[in-house]
Amino acid sequence: MIVDLHNHTRLCNHAQGTMEEYIQVAIDSNVDVFGFSDHAPMNFDTKYRMKFKEMKKYENDTLQAKERYKSKIEILLGYEVDYLPKYMDERVLNADVDYLIGSVHFIEGWGFDNPEFIGRWESQDIDEVWQKYFDTIEEMAKSKLFNIVGHLDLIKVFKFMPKGDISKMAHKALLAIKDANMVLELNVAGFRKDIKESYPSATLLKDAYKLDIPITFASDAHKPEQVGLFHDEIVQLAKKVGYTECVYFKKKKQIKVLF
Repeated sequence: MIVDLHNHTRLCNHAQGTMEEYIQVAIDSNVDVFGFSDHAPMNFDTKYRMKFKEMKKYENDTLQAKERYKSKIEILLGYEVDYLPKYMDERVLNADVDYLIGSVHFIEGWGFDNPEFIGRWESQDIDEVWQKYFDTIEEMAKSKLFNIVGHLDLIKVFKFMPKGDISKMAHKALLAIKDANMVLELNVAGFRKDIKESYPSATLLKDAYKLDIPITFASDAHKPEQVGLFHDEIVQLAKKVGYTECVYFKKKKQIKVLF
């Protein structure tokens, strides 16, 4: 079974294409379960996410597509939520959706993965930034607000790599993910970035496997043509590590399937 749970829409203001175009590419790519999980509204960095007043439209459009395409593909409804304790909103956290992806895109207000702010990397202690990032992932998992961990090692996006042991940096975060019964997404967006590899890396995926942390799959598509890209590569990686099952969600309940 092919599962793809992390995909965006034009409502986030930095994605292209219609829902129908994403769905059609998914169908053509033989995806069985396809999830929209657009950037949830939040009163922070509003340029890159939908507005609160657009939530209803997003949810209705997704549910209507689910009904319209039910004979060809299963459509799921989710949100990708930035873990920002002072800004997360109950309207999102309590939304009637299939799943919530928890992601970290900010360290102390700095959008470290945004090309607009890449210059700030030059003045940073790289190892310190990486540890702060994984400490925030740990906090996110401990909040137990989310079902899926978004792009576990997104911090590597621009290839500013630490000197320290990444497995040690991420260990407490992975333990918290395990304790929270969260699912780790294998996100192919990294193949489209400077780093040219998946999130997480093979090393961190092996660490997750040792802890028996379940996985799911994600195109993280911001354009219809990105749906299904690098699917064979990510499945091959998962199988090489030892995984044979992945997870999707219905109303926040895990469903395990072979892939």
